[in-house]
Amino acid sequence: MGNPKAFLEIHRQEAGYRPIHDRIHDFGEVEQTLNTRERKLQASRCMDCGVPFCHWACPLGNKAPEWNDALYKGDWELAYHLLNSTNPFPEFTGRICPALCEKACVLNRFNHEPTTNREDECAIIEAAFREGYIVPHTNIKRNGKKVAVIGAGPAGLAAANDLNLMGYEVTVFEKNEAAGGLLRYGIPNFKLNKAIIDRRIALLEAEGIEFRYGSAIALEDLGNPGDPRMSYDAYVIATGTPTARDLRAPGRELKGVHFALELLSQQNRVLAGIEFSKDERITAKGKDVLVIGGGDTGSDCIGTAHRQGCKSVTQIEIMPKPVEGPEDPQNPWPNWPRTLKTTSSHEEGCTRRWNINTLEFLGENGHLTGVKVQGIDWKPNPEGGRPIMVEKGQPEIIKAELVLLAMGFLKPEHPQYPDNVFVCGDSANGASLVVRALASGRQTAQKVATYLQHQ
Repeated sequence: MGNPKAFLEIHRQEAGYRPIHDRIHDFGEVEQTLNTRERKLQASRCMDCGVPFCHWACPLGNKAPEWNDALYKGDWELAYHLLNSTNPFPEFTGRICPALCEKACVLNRFNHEPTTNREDECAIIEAAFREGYIVPHTNIKRNGKKVAVIGAGPAGLAAANDLNLMGYEVTVFEKNEAAGGLLRYGIPNFKLNKAIIDRRIALLEAEGIEFRYGSAIALEDLGNPGDPRMSYDAYVIATGTPTARDLRAPGRELKGVHFALELLSQQNRVLAGIEFSKDERITAKGKDVLVIGGGDTGSDCIGTAHRQGCKSVTQIEIMPKPVEGPEDPQNPWPNWPRTLKTTSSHEEGCTRRWNINTLEFLGENGHLTGVKVQGIDWKPNPEGGRPIMVEKGQPEIIKAELVLLAMGFLKPEHPQYPDNVFVCGDSANGASLVVRALASGRQTAQKVATYLQHQ
């Protein structure tokens, strides 16, 4: 710790966002950056405390005190190597991670001004690319064994990266036209520019990983010797959670009701140069938009709707409004506080409502015109378990020509696979964070290696 008083003398400073009037007209990344001096000052605030709860909170076990100290001292190369020792892709988490480590930071308990770990790690990895600290590993000693990774999302990429560096010949099968999973086809460009993904994939390819796109693998065929694609020593399933939670209310079939990812993935493909017909195109332009679901996916829909030129956006959530402020009495520090989250997309304009149940989609001539909703309360269940939903007030109609369902994803069910098949990421654990997917991918790579070493 180079400056033992920094956490007392220097306040937390976030880079912040581009002005709203500027950013809503394009899909460029909304987050700004600090200059080098300010970034080093922020890194100096890390206390190197006796019990670094940031280690405990981070699924990857990132050693924030160590690379923050190196960053403060201006040793960017050392900071990169320390960061990369636990995190294979800091350029992803540095942009989109909710930073579990920051909420567990001792400074967050002390004065609600934790260290800026997420921004610091993004600054470190970008400096590493810029200064040439990152070069392909081209002298990897191969062990003669082959592993197939099915799915090129964060978990699959993390598993492929580690296995490749261990010496295995890795082939990644991806059903879509490019790698990234939800990094590419779910998260909007204004949060993660897709050139960032392309840069990493080019590096992985230079290190020997083979990517086969447009390859949808039937999981039940794994290990089938009759399929030449299946002649691998081990398989890693990292197919995520492809099934979104639906809302089977009357009128669901009306034109204008879509899953959130239908909008998000299509918009990202449009920005990549893919064309869609007028009938295929999903757009919020000139429309009143209703987002059903209060999580991050719903927030991404709000920001996308603004950039497409919507008339208005309303977001409803069936659960109660989270507690406001920095502390959550139900999840005290160092646990993650389930408090009210206001994203950059919310700041751009949105009516937010909680304890709202959707009753029916309304329309004319097959097209959506509105949604009938009902206010509710949640009452304790005398028998325990899930609280009981109780109607409150009279039903009302929210005008909407576009509804986006952002209510989460269903955890996949897997059959019993052969011993050489491993499942990781969201496919194994259900929908979660990118940082957890990366950690799961790395853990699974180690399990694969342990298995193959004994074959």
